[in-house]
Amino acid sequence: MTTSPSTTTAPLTVREIHDGWTVRAVGGPVPEPLRDLLDGTTAVPAGVPGTVHTDLLAAGLIPDPYLDDHEALLKWVGHCSWEYRTTFDWTAGGADRHDLAFDGVDTVAVVRLNGTVVARTENMHRRYRLDVTDLLRVGANELVVELASPVREADARSLALGYRPQVNHHPFNALRKAAYNYGWDWGIDAATVGLWRPVRLESWSTARLTGVRVLPGAERAADGTWDGTLDVHVDAGRAPGVDGGDLRVDVVVTGHGTTLGATGAVTDASGVVRLRVPDVAVWWPRGYGDQPLYDVEVTLAAPATADAPGAADAHAPGDGLDRWTGRTGFRSVRLDTTPDADGTPFTIVVNDRPVWVKGANWIPDDEFLPRVTRERLAARIGQAVTANVNLLRVWGGGVYESDDFYDLCDERGVLTWQDFPFACAAYAEDEPLWSEVEAEARDNVARLSPHPSLVLWNGSNENVWGHRTWGWVKRLDGRTWGLGYYEDLLPRVVAELDGTRPYTPSSPWSGDLPIRADVFPNDPAHGSMHSWEVWNRQDWPHYRDTVPRFMAEFGWQGPPTWSTLTRAVSDDPLTPESPGMQVHQKAASGNDKLTDGLLAHLPLPDDMADWHWAMSWNQATAVQVAVEHLRSWTPRCQGSVVWQLNDCWPVTSWAAVDGDGRAKPLLHALAHAHADRLVTVQPRSADGGEPLGDGTDGLAVVVVNDTDDAWSGEVVVRRLGLDGGELAATTTAVNVAARGAATLLPGADVSTPADAGAELLVADFGGVRGLWFFAEPRDSALAAPRLETTVLPAADGVVVRVTAVNLVRDLTLLVDKVVPDAVVDDMLVTLLPGESVDLHVTLPAGTTVDPAALVAPDVLRSLNQLVGPA
Repeated sequence: MTTSPSTTTAPLTVREIHDGWTVRAVGGPVPEPLRDLLDGTTAVPAGVPGTVHTDLLAAGLIPDPYLDDHEALLKWVGHCSWEYRTTFDWTAGGADRHDLAFDGVDTVAVVRLNGTVVARTENMHRRYRLDVTDLLRVGANELVVELASPVREADARSLALGYRPQVNHHPFNALRKAAYNYGWDWGIDAATVGLWRPVRLESWSTARLTGVRVLPGAERAADGTWDGTLDVHVDAGRAPGVDGGDLRVDVVVTGHGTTLGATGAVTDASGVVRLRVPDVAVWWPRGYGDQPLYDVEVTLAAPATADAPGAADAHAPGDGLDRWTGRTGFRSVRLDTTPDADGTPFTIVVNDRPVWVKGANWIPDDEFLPRVTRERLAARIGQAVTANVNLLRVWGGGVYESDDFYDLCDERGVLTWQDFPFACAAYAEDEPLWSEVEAEARDNVARLSPHPSLVLWNGSNENVWGHRTWGWVKRLDGRTWGLGYYEDLLPRVVAELDGTRPYTPSSPWSGDLPIRADVFPNDPAHGSMHSWEVWNRQDWPHYRDTVPRFMAEFGWQGPPTWSTLTRAVSDDPLTPESPGMQVHQKAASGNDKLTDGLLAHLPLPDDMADWHWAMSWNQATAVQVAVEHLRSWTPRCQGSVVWQLNDCWPVTSWAAVDGDGRAKPLLHALAHAHADRLVTVQPRSADGGEPLGDGTDGLAVVVVNDTDDAWSGEVVVRRLGLDGGELAATTTAVNVAARGAATLLPGADVSTPADAGAELLVADFGGVRGLWFFAEPRDSALAAPRLETTVLPAADGVVVRVTAVNLVRDLTLLVDKVVPDAVVDDMLVTLLPGESVDLHVTLPAGTTVDPAALVAPDVLRSLNQLVGPA
């Protein structure tokens, strides 16, 4: 190898540049009391990673954007341009090359080092690396990043590129920035600015790793074991003056009793190392097996020379120039879209096994992304696991999620699908947008490649459907709208840099690529489907009208938990229509849809606490009805991905976890509907073969077994009065295959009520119960709840033991009303007369609680309270 005389084999060193930053406005409508920010007389300390909003909030210069109508007060922030500035000391060392690395710049920026422009950025979704070797000074160095107004920049670029339709009041589709930052039908309009991911100085000599792609695979061997394959692709950059010769890359894989290594050459700029791992420990989704992970270390080294110490040892210590470490898991994945008698399936197959997806859509967990820590992600993914979720879909109006997010999903066995950041809009395919999209796609496909949880790349959210049905064709007037990304650029990048995971062009999607004009992109018989007619224009029993092959989006709104709501909104009086409540309801006609969707089931309460409970119950019930319906049609339907798991601020929305991280009743409804073993009562035709919305023409009991063991026994179906008295019964022996379902028709005597408002159907099988109420709650004879309660101490809190004297429907302990950060282990429990339940309440350390408060009528709620007389 020929090198310049100054080249060394010293390893790459990293210095974070996160300290000493300040921020000030350099243009735009700064309010008069804060004008010092504009002329620079006030230095505001800035956090990096961070955003301007969080910097101003930490300095006490603005109110919390999430409270009351502060959103409107703070819109000026996104209309301003901002300057981040810091200095750092530097001393020349032995390295030949020095790079400034920015992992996330939000968004349009000019970067200057010591007065010289070193970069102009315009993409929040990619990383930047800048050679500053010739600009560094011994001693103090000044680094300045000037960020343009995200609102004005989007407007200007929309004019430059030409109008494209979108669903917002800002043209977010003209800029490669997270769309949700400009507001959504659940999101705050607080367009962010800042250095949102780490900044560092990297110093190196000879060569460094510019990219590492780790692509694990697994194949079943003849003896039933699995053999793993690990392809490690590396790209390397060379320091100036380094000519010719090959670099060496060493790969070591460790885990589960295995340590394997291999070495390959990096010729010119790239190299590939392949390792075979016999009898590998296979990674499985949760519910299907374990999640073994292997450590991978990739070392870039200069080949030892004959007279160098350790030249005889290919892995001699001290010869590493750069090193990458990570984890991966071995598994195979494919998407089955082979046409069948029912249309086109959409089945995710992991390790040759179809997976019934019990999913939830994931949005960014905060408007201000640097606040989303690993601990916060762990809590949120833990809540998904509590809800028996096995897949999170990272929605395309957000970001490519962090390595922490994917690490945690790898560990918990939660499958992930990652949308490319295109959502609900037409996108120009012109420069400079095309090149920016390619750069971000290459960056993130490579970055996320090691993660076994990632099983699907998806090109866009609703854009193909939108183009077909939302009036875009006329408005576009011949302009490009993004199809070139979805059918050409993105699948080409995925094939080149990944090749181990399936790709779809959009969600929903009919299963064809290229996209066919003769197949509607949201046809329930073909591919994935989104269902929004039910929420927008129909009542939730209509979920049962359709049997999709895969439901990728559907949902129902509900308010945040009481403690979150009353923290965020200080209206007095607090009502569904009070000013702060309306600010925290972003859906078009959202409150009207909440009301319309409730009245068929319950009278509209006039009391605010009752309204809150009624809407929370209706949200949970609507989604549980949908999920149980979808699961009852396995294997014709192979998945349900509810909109949505989480929120980015405190708001009335479709989320199961509110913006303060508290579980709404919906989370527990999902846990019930996603249970591995499910007994559900469903409307069916007389032969059990067709869905029927309201059950007036027939009922079936469907037993769903999403485990690896057969489920055998007797299903007991009873028609009961609300007093618990048995009116009719039948017993049927059943054997449900592993990962299968069985449909039982109990017969007219059992399934036909004499008095619909005073009767219910109860199906019990192996300790699992399904219920069917023949009448809507408002038309039923449900009486006020009569409960016997005891509060018992427990190691980490208390146990609330509840016995029902009469039938109590959907008993729910709204424990956050008493202790905001307390957590209860279950909600929405229906008790027949004489039955009991223990509700385990986990309390923050050192917290005491008044037992009487936990069982007060406004805390220990039931559906009965919204129907029966007080």
